[in-house]
Amino acid sequence: MVRRRIAIFMTVMAAAALAPAGAARAAGAAGDGSGNGQDTRFQIASNMEIMYDIVRELDLLYVDTLDMKKTIETGISAMLGSIDPYTEYYSADDMNELKTMTTGKYGGIGAVIRQYPKRDYVYISEPYEGMPAQKAGLKAGDSILAIDGESMKGKASQYVSEHLRGDVGTALTVTVGRGGDSLDVRFERSTITLPAVPYYGLLDGYGYIMLEQFTEKCSRQVLKAVVDLKAQGAKGLILDLRGNGGGLLNEAVDIVGLFVPLGTKVVEIKGKTPQARASYVTQKKPVDTEIPLVVLIDGESASASEIVSGCLQDLDRAVVLGARSYGKGLVQSTRPMPYNGTVKLTTARYYIPSGRCIQELDYSKRNDRGQAQHIPDSLTTVFHTAAGRPVRDGGGIRPDVECPVDTLPDLVYALSQNVLMFDFVNGFCRAHERIAPAGEFAVSDSVLDDFKEFCRNGGFEYASASSKALKSLRAVARSEGLESGALDEFKALEKKLAYDREAGLDQYDEVIRRVLAVDIVCRYYYQKGAVIQSLKDDNVAKQAVGLLSDAERYRGILMPSRLPSE
Repeated sequence: MVRRRIAIFMTVMAAAALAPAGAARAAGAAGDGSGNGQDTRFQIASNMEIMYDIVRELDLLYVDTLDMKKTIETGISAMLGSIDPYTEYYSADDMNELKTMTTGKYGGIGAVIRQYPKRDYVYISEPYEGMPAQKAGLKAGDSILAIDGESMKGKASQYVSEHLRGDVGTALTVTVGRGGDSLDVRFERSTITLPAVPYYGLLDGYGYIMLEQFTEKCSRQVLKAVVDLKAQGAKGLILDLRGNGGGLLNEAVDIVGLFVPLGTKVVEIKGKTPQARASYVTQKKPVDTEIPLVVLIDGESASASEIVSGCLQDLDRAVVLGARSYGKGLVQSTRPMPYNGTVKLTTARYYIPSGRCIQELDYSKRNDRGQAQHIPDSLTTVFHTAAGRPVRDGGGIRPDVECPVDTLPDLVYALSQNVLMFDFVNGFCRAHERIAPAGEFAVSDSVLDDFKEFCRNGGFEYASASSKALKSLRAVARSEGLESGALDEFKALEKKLAYDREAGLDQYDEVIRRVLAVDIVCRYYYQKGAVIQSLKDDNVAKQAVGLLSDAERYRGILMPSRLPSE
């Protein structure tokens, strides 16, 4: 099936198979540098001809009528997906998605929507502060009953999202359900700009900046945050890149430039063609090259996040704290395609100042299951920072100070994703017109008890991972005819592994209280408030503050050889 889909894709270029020989020679001139250009050209031309014939036969003879556009685009996706997960094709219909990724902007109402199992409608999960949805009075917990008169009952969230988005300035009417009533809300779509920096502020005297994405002009938002925090007397800065999957390379360079001298080399990219080879240096005067700086990363910090954290580490300009980053050392570029399409393809690898590339997976080497291979630590190479500290390539950015990642227990995570928590918070907000400010709010014992009772009455069920694994093992034993011989053992294990829901709800009292508090605060104070509330119990951020407050330890990490003489 995969081969057929890959083959089908090639027909979009079938015309090239019929091109004059001179054109074929020109197309293959770049080759791969191995002298096999003529053989490569023949393989491309012959296979495209085969694929064209396959599609023609499908169109003429296949028993059912095929949507050829959809079929061919499936083939495109299959082919590109076999290369790496970052090389993608965007048809003219998908260009808004690509634009949103790079700019953080789209035309719509400005709200997060969410779908829950066994519910007929999609819900407003979070209206963005200051955006049309919030200004028009839509609230988290509203169900979207209809859009411009069309019922949304049974529609998937993607379908609803497509109908909420549209050209800036166009009007729409959304019918929402709230507390048993329905109301029509009419407003205009506008340009929705997702904030790259949803929050910055002082944390125990140190500046904290959360950067969520590297979109257009995000460096300006970071600049403003740095300047404001310094004016407020920040003694050091914390740049939080946890969960930041990256974005625009030039924005990463400009952010590094806020903290290092003008003209500092940040990153070098190396690709197959001359156009895919370049060095990037800082272009603007820095804000502060001396203020103590800690960068927070985790396993979801990728690409541009790794350029910023890795560069500041290589230059000994910041202490990197947290968990090892994702490990994406590849650069993508966009190329125009016929009929207003665009292909985003991997064109280069990037190398940070020490000379290392931190790519984790080798997509050219795959196992029997087609999975890209990890580069083992034993095969990585040691490089050195400006001060001579050892750092390694491959496997992402390794933090200077490792901190355990704050993860939710499985039971609490299941609760946070369950519609019961959503419904409980809806009811809480209807009963409370206002709450304490973000960062000061706390879930009382009585509210926590009410929530637990709500979950019990709502039939909340939870199966532990071990119980699920045992169920799978039993199914395998049954298929092999071994279950009956181990029936007593299976029953005994099932009893021992059965999860006590009541005990679990009590065991994770404080974690549930914190998660519930953030969810509630978000309803009243939006994304900014949720960040402030979550920082109350953020152990990684607290460790960053502790590090900045210990100047000797901070300097010792960055300049270990100089510490004894100081």
